[in-house]
Amino acid sequence: QVQLVESGGGLVQAGGSLRLSCAVSGRTISSCTMGWFRQAPGKEREFVAAVTWNGNTYHAGSVKGRFTISRDNAKNMVYLQMTSLRPEDTAVYYCAAATGAGSVVVVGLYDYWGQGTQVTVSS
Repeated sequence: QVQLVESGGGLVQAGGSLRLSCAVSGRTISSCTMGWFRQAPGKEREFVAAVTWNGNTYHAGSVKGRFTISRDNAKNMVYLQMTSLRPEDTAVYYCAAATGAGSVVVVGLYDYWGQGTQVTVSS
């Protein structure tokens, strides 16, 4: 059984930083594309960042230059370093794993999802 568990969310003031972690169990992530998505109340789940099996990274325009995705295959972990946080970054953040190929920004590509971690940025 594959499980993804996010941690590191919380309440932070605008301009602050947080580091989200995603621990994966049940399979190795070395061959997976790993992604972070977020969902704010009343909005659809949206792409934040992804890192492919060979290390290529992609970041949404709204977070480029502020957020950085990384992976540690040896630890089966994925991270999202978030800096210069803004109130509009407030959302539940989800970690996801994709075993196949396709567009990394599409929710449907991903086979496994975590339960999410809340990030709240106060102004």
